Amino acid sequence: MSILQEISEALQKGKAKVVGELVQKALDDGEKAEDILNKGLLAGMDIIGEKFKNNEVYVPEVLIAARAMGTGANILKPVLAESGAKPIGRVALGTVKGDLHDIGKNLVRMMLEGKGIEVIDLGVDVSAEKFYEAYEREGVEIVACSALLTTTMNEMKNVIDYFIEKGARDKVAFMVGGAPITESFCKSIGADYYTADAASAADLAKEVLLKKAM
Repeated sequence: MSILQEISEALQKGKAKVVGELVQKALDDGEKAEDILNKGLLAGMDIIGEKFKNNEVYVPEVLIAARAMGTGANILKPVLAESGAKPIGRVALGTVKGDLHDIGKNLVRMMLEGKGIEVIDLGVDVSAEKFYEAYEREGVEIVACSALLTTTMNEMKNVIDYFIEKGARDKVAFMVGGAPITESFCKSIGADYYTADAASAADLAKEVLLKKAM
């Protein structure tokens, strides 16, 4: 088994310490940082994402795998920065104004990062203005809004309307999700994409960003 496969397997088992040691060893052995990221860490998170979609693993397993990925990624960051490696795109993510739920949002963030996407996590109770500020400041290509309450889901429309008001609606793609959200609600508020779970959201975001980069 190659060291990159070992990294992937250790990550899937959530062995953060082992992942860190293997990543350092791979670097010391002359493996390229991008290969370690793509064929080791991201390959492992891809498998976890698929298993999560198929109900073969659950939230706790995703959390420990993501923690292991974070350990490996932190070792690679300075090396990747030196080599000029860039993420495939940027997403501003937040739970909308009035809603303080963050478990679903955090899961989406981990899955997005597991696809090599840079996430600007705005947290919870995020106003339309804050989403727009993140777009202006960070140059994000996707705005991803989460809501868990039927009383806050309409706040997503306010975010989109604010971007329309600022003349920036066509500059970003809007993704929406959360327990009460449906495909028909997504269409009714003028959002671009809806997915039912975190793993699908990450797959779709990657697809959208790669198309934008073409």
